[in-house]
Amino acid sequence: MSNILYDFGAGRSDPSTFPTEALQAAAVKVIGEQFEEITQYPGNLGHAGLRRAMAEREGQREGVTIDPDHMILTNGSMQAVTLTAEALQENHGDAILLEEFSYPGTLSAYRSLKFDMVGIRLDEGGMRIDHMEEELERLEKEGRRPKFIYAISTYQNPTGFNMPRARRQEMIDLAARYEVPIIEDNCYADVHYEGDIEPAVFALDDNPNHIYLGSLSKILAPGFRLGYIYARPPMLEKILARRHDAGSNYLASAIAAEFYKNGIADHAAHTNPVLKNKRDLTTAGLKHELDDICVWSNPVGGLFIWVRIPDDVDRKVLYESAQANGVNFLPGTAFHYQNRNKPYLRLAFGHLTEQQIEDGIPILARCLRESRTSNEARSFETLFDEA
Repeated sequence: MSNILYDFGAGRSDPSTFPTEALQAAAVKVIGEQFEEITQYPGNLGHAGLRRAMAEREGQREGVTIDPDHMILTNGSMQAVTLTAEALQENHGDAILLEEFSYPGTLSAYRSLKFDMVGIRLDEGGMRIDHMEEELERLEKEGRRPKFIYAISTYQNPTGFNMPRARRQEMIDLAARYEVPIIEDNCYADVHYEGDIEPAVFALDDNPNHIYLGSLSKILAPGFRLGYIYARPPMLEKILARRHDAGSNYLASAIAAEFYKNGIADHAAHTNPVLKNKRDLTTAGLKHELDDICVWSNPVGGLFIWVRIPDDVDRKVLYESAQANGVNFLPGTAFHYQNRNKPYLRLAFGHLTEQQIEDGIPILARCLRESRTSNEARSFETLFDEA
């Protein structure tokens, strides 16, 4: 039986904001009206109503028109990650570019597909374009043009960074020069707290080779297992050719479509202030407990805070001590594209109660201090060293 009382490991939204009554009403309505459709296979694109709702959602946010027939509903965004990668892969060992620290599920999928992952260094603006250019030039000289660039450019997991518009355009221009598609994973986009909402790649560039991934896991619930792909022909057909499961969950899609029939804004307005408060409690706790030895991100959206810890922390001792004291987190190695044991940890705050955050951070801080091999002052001021 688990003794974890303060689980900062899992990236989930706040259970108290789950719209129980509204979803119950939606479920009753769609089961009564769409029972015949539920007894059928949904097809490769998936529930038409949810595709329309998600096309409107993305179009309104980005200021462009999206054809719902260019959207593919998937069983969670991880199926979208895998389908798109398989569609673009030619051989084991194909090179791809992605953030040096990225989502563990994506890294696991790419490892299983035997890609040669090339990690691009990060700063507070996301992937560094100078390093991306260096790697693209190197691979081009080797005759190994990457199959795609995978980017979580909005509220990046694990760092929470939001890539500025100018840098997004630089990435687009660089990808065009080397003729490399971009897969943009934007599954945290609706979890927005403050600041500018930066445009998606497809809103800045109409290149039909680019692919966009979205999700309902972070704004609604991961148990729905609903994600989606936006891709224009002929890329759309290329991705669909890799699909063999007869479509995504029709019942979940129908319920979500009914719930979001008037848009996603009302639900986001209810959930995001709660999450923002939890972000603020987490960063306040870190400042009170660890300001002298750590630095961390202060994300303007998403569910994660990225913490840089001193080099002299014994990371194995820290993790074991935290677990023994009822605290869970994910270590930096879980997010590194080469599984390197880097001095970082990620804190997910969305699903914990406020009291759990206030009680858990001091325990984690004590474990961290006790895991150090010295009492030296902090030797860094930023999350990443320039290299």
